Amino acid sequence: MSRIGINRNKARLRGALGIRARLVLLALILVGPLMAERIRSLDATRTHQIAMAARDFAGVAQHSADAQREVFASIEAVLKSSAYIYTSAAQVNRSCAIMRASLRGDMPWLRSLTVAGADGIARCSTWPEVIEQRFDFSDRPYFKKAVETGEFVVSDYLFSRLTNQPTVMAAYLAPGLTKDDDAVVLAAVNLDWMSKIMGNLGDRPGVTTLLVDHAGTVLAAPPTDASAIGRPMEDLALLPMIETHLRNTDKQTGSLSFSASDGSQRAVSFATIPGTGAQLIVSVDEARVSAVANHEIRTAYLQLAFVCLFVLLGALVVAERLIIKPIQMMETMAKRFGRGDWSARVARNTLPAEFVPLARAFYGMAAQLRGRERELRASNEQLTVLASIDMLSGLANRRGFQSRLDFEWLKAQQSGDHLTLLMIDVDHFKLFNDTYGHPEGDACLARVGEALSSLADRCSGFAGRYGGEEFCLLLPGTEVARGIQIGEMVRAAIWNLSVSHATSAHQRVTVSVGVASATPAALETANDLIEAADASLYAAKRRGRNTVVEHGFVRAYGTAVSLAG
Repeated sequence: MSRIGINRNKARLRGALGIRARLVLLALILVGPLMAERIRSLDATRTHQIAMAARDFAGVAQHSADAQREVFASIEAVLKSSAYIYTSAAQVNRSCAIMRASLRGDMPWLRSLTVAGADGIARCSTWPEVIEQRFDFSDRPYFKKAVETGEFVVSDYLFSRLTNQPTVMAAYLAPGLTKDDDAVVLAAVNLDWMSKIMGNLGDRPGVTTLLVDHAGTVLAAPPTDASAIGRPMEDLALLPMIETHLRNTDKQTGSLSFSASDGSQRAVSFATIPGTGAQLIVSVDEARVSAVANHEIRTAYLQLAFVCLFVLLGALVVAERLIIKPIQMMETMAKRFGRGDWSARVARNTLPAEFVPLARAFYGMAAQLRGRERELRASNEQLTVLASIDMLSGLANRRGFQSRLDFEWLKAQQSGDHLTLLMIDVDHFKLFNDTYGHPEGDACLARVGEALSSLADRCSGFAGRYGGEEFCLLLPGTEVARGIQIGEMVRAAIWNLSVSHATSAHQRVTVSVGVASATPAALETANDLIEAADASLYAAKRRGRNTVVEHGFVRAYGTAVSLAG
């Protein structure tokens, strides 16, 4: 045979043994023994599958229990931080407003937050109806326990007296300077959110998942078992068995088997939520799980037959579809995660089973990163709120006032409404400090801030402490005449405080008020409005103080004098 013929035969052989042929050959080598082994092992793995299912459900239950624990830990943290803020802010008589301003807005597991005195009467709440109806919590066992122990307390299942909806209450004592100043911070837990956390435990044949209180009343359940919420669980005899098991071990989780009231044999996994009397119970009906396993075995036989048929005909196509394409999709998803798109997902029906755990790992990583990002954003928002509040007066500080002014300026630009600004200065305040001392000076500023806050609420304004003894009052949608009238109300309110000031000509603390009003179209920036009000304030000081001056006119004690020229 010639050399040319030999080379041609080698080329044909290499072509015949290309990637497709090699994959087909490899498939034949692998599939044959695997088929025999698979058929032999399917029946032997039925019991193992049931045991694995029970362990899987126990793991999922543990994960859900951990999530429930995190919710209650978060509620405890919120109550403790709210108690700290409420008691810390009591010295400026703005405890409720400051506490509510510091609350995060992204806490769907809480329906409401309320502060009640030691007598049980509500003092402050995120639901105004609680204050209006003067709710009394003194007869509630959880309230009494929180007052007696000073610890974080969670109630059993109950109905809200305001909404008549099922809920669980959490309470924490906020100690005051004296026992009479003690308060209790109360939170109504959203049971719908607790059930939502358990959503991954629903739609599983033969599996029942419930969160129950110590009496066996169902607090939360997956959507498929929502009708059980508020009712006693079917197998109440299970609770003493769980209690006995917990007494014999130092763990808060465990598993046991028992015969249910309907005669079925069940495997139970349970986990106690620390700090509460609640327990998460996952019950597995072994007969139904076994039926699912038998169905899966029959399905597996059919799948094997089809696999043998198609693997020989389309090894390369299948390999490309099941290996290369999923890897490319996972790569694309990872790149989107890298760009901060946490919503990136791969449709589960497009992924082989081998890639599902990897996808879940990616989803878990994305969820953790997204959660940390959300926590960081919430912390930043909370710090922003605290950075915008003047703790002495309880009003917005200069930074908070500037943010509100910029917002109202943009609104007025769109609507064409007037924007009125009052600059308010405490007269001869340095002499007041020199005469009475700085603690009395701080008390004076606190009373002025309280009076301005009350007046701002009545006239739909926004009050702030601009700096030192200087305050400001922003009045959106208010023209100059009304602004002057409100300025007189401010002057009169401070006058009526009757705070002694021996070094003042009026023998009491007074304020000078500068008024400026304009539409954004008449000025270039919001700072022009501040400068105009500031100029009016200095004019009021030159007029002898305890005076209201508008930009262009002076109004003192009901008289008007032109400043033209």
